[in-house]
Amino acid sequence: MSALGYLRLVRRHWWIVLLTVMLGVGAAALVTVRTAPRYEASVTFFVTTPSRGVTDAFQGGLFLQQRVKSYRDLLTSDRLAQSMVADAPLGLTADQVRGRIKTMAKPDTVLLYATVTDTDQARALKITEALAAKFTELVRKVETTPDGQASPIRIEVVSGPRVTSSPVSPQPVRNLLGGGLAGLLAGAGLAVLRGLADVRMRDAAALQRVTGSPLLGEIPFDANAKATPLIVGGAAASARAEAYRKLRTNLRFVDVHEPARVIAVTSALQGEGKTTMACNTAIALAEAGWRVLLIDADLRRPRAAEYLGLDGAAGLTDVLLGDVQVGDVVQRWGEKSLLVLPSGATPPNPSELLGSKAMADLLVALRESADIVIIDTAPLLAVTDGVVVAVQADGALLVAQQGQTSRGQVAAAARALTSVSVRLLGCVLNMTKVAKADTYQYETYKVVVPPAAPAVPTDRAGAARRAGQSAVGDRTQELTRLPR
Repeated sequence: MSALGYLRLVRRHWWIVLLTVMLGVGAAALVTVRTAPRYEASVTFFVTTPSRGVTDAFQGGLFLQQRVKSYRDLLTSDRLAQSMVADAPLGLTADQVRGRIKTMAKPDTVLLYATVTDTDQARALKITEALAAKFTELVRKVETTPDGQASPIRIEVVSGPRVTSSPVSPQPVRNLLGGGLAGLLAGAGLAVLRGLADVRMRDAAALQRVTGSPLLGEIPFDANAKATPLIVGGAAASARAEAYRKLRTNLRFVDVHEPARVIAVTSALQGEGKTTMACNTAIALAEAGWRVLLIDADLRRPRAAEYLGLDGAAGLTDVLLGDVQVGDVVQRWGEKSLLVLPSGATPPNPSELLGSKAMADLLVALRESADIVIIDTAPLLAVTDGVVVAVQADGALLVAQQGQTSRGQVAAAARALTSVSVRLLGCVLNMTKVAKADTYQYETYKVVVPPAAPAVPTDRAGAARRAGQSAVGDRTQELTRLPR
C-alpha cells in the first residue's frame, strides 16, 4: 500500500487518532500533577597541575584529560558518599546520596561537572556543597604518594555550588507535547492496523479489484432515499438521480460491439439496494427514450411492485405456470416507455421455476419486445435463484453497499457468476459517501425544476402510483409488442 493509502486509513479512522491523543495528553497531565517538583544544584571543577614550558603543558594536559575520566567515577563512589553522610547531616543514606549525583566530563577539556537532583531545594544545595568539599579532599588523599609527598594535581571549584530557583521537573509543556505526540503516533498506528484488518468494501477501487470488472457507477448515500427510493418528483434533481444517469450512460456503452439487452441486477447479500438499483436504472433508461421492461424475478422477497406503487398479485410466477398471458399482467408505469412485470405469487419452488424452459422462452420473446430488459434477482449468496436468472441474461450487474459488504462476500458473489460463465458487465458501489466538494459542484450546476402543484401522498405506494400513473387497463402501443 502506498503512503497515500495509509493516510486515507488514518483519515477514515480519525476518531481513533483523536482518542489516543486525548488519552496521551491526559496521561501526561496526570503524571505531571502527581510528580513531585525536583530541583537541581550544580558545581563545576577544574583539574590542573603545574607545568614548565609548552611541551610540559601539552603532556600535562593529555595526562589531566585521562585523570578527569577517573575523577568522574570517583564523584559517584561509595567512599565519597560515605564521607559526605558522615560529616554532614543530610538525612540520607550513602546509596541515596549516590543516586542523586550525576557527573559529566566535557571532552578534550579538564572541566568536570556534577549535578545533584532532589525534591528539596535546600537539601540539593547542601549535598552539592558537601560534594564540592569532600571531593577535593578525597582527590588529595588518593593522589598522595606512599612516601607522603603531595600530588601535583589540584581540584578547584570554578562554578557553584548553586541551585535552580524553579523546579527542573516536571515540565508541563514538554510532558503534554510528548504525551500528545505519543498518542498521535499510537493512534495513527492503530488506525492503519484497523484499516488493514477491516474487510468491508470501503471504496470503488477495492470493488473493482475484487470483482475484476469495471466500475459502472457510484450511487451516493441519500438520507431521503428510504422515504423516496425512486428518482422521480423532487428526487429527480438530486445527486443520487444524476448518479443513476451516469450509470445509464456507462451501462449503454460498456460494450458497444456486443450490447447487453437483458441485464440481471443482483448483489451478494440482501439489503444492499439491488431492487432500488433495478427500478431507478429502468426509470433512467426510460427517461432517455428507451423501451424498458423491468422484471421482478426475486420471487422470495419481491419489492419492485411496492416501490413502484403497482399491483403485484399477478405477474411472473403466473406467466411461468401458464395461468395467464404475459400481456395481461405487464403494467405500464408513468408516462415514459417503462413496462413492469411484477413477481406475482410466491411459488414453493422458485429456483426450479426460474430455471425452467418457460422462463427461457419468455426471455427470448421479451428480448424482441423491448430495447432493454432489467431483471431484479435474488442475492447470490443467499439462494441460487440469482445465478439461475443471470445465466439466461446477456450479463449481470453486481451491486455492493459501501461499508457493509465484505470483500470476501463480494468475491464469492463474483465467483458464483463467473463459475457458470455469466458475463459480468460491471459493478456498482451503492450508498457511498460523497465529498463536500463534489456535492458543491453538483449543486452549482444542477437544473432547478419549478415546484409542482402540492400533493401529499398517504404512503410510499401512493406516491409511486401518483408519479407513475400506472394502470393495467391503460395500455399503449408498446404493450402490443409483448407476446400474448
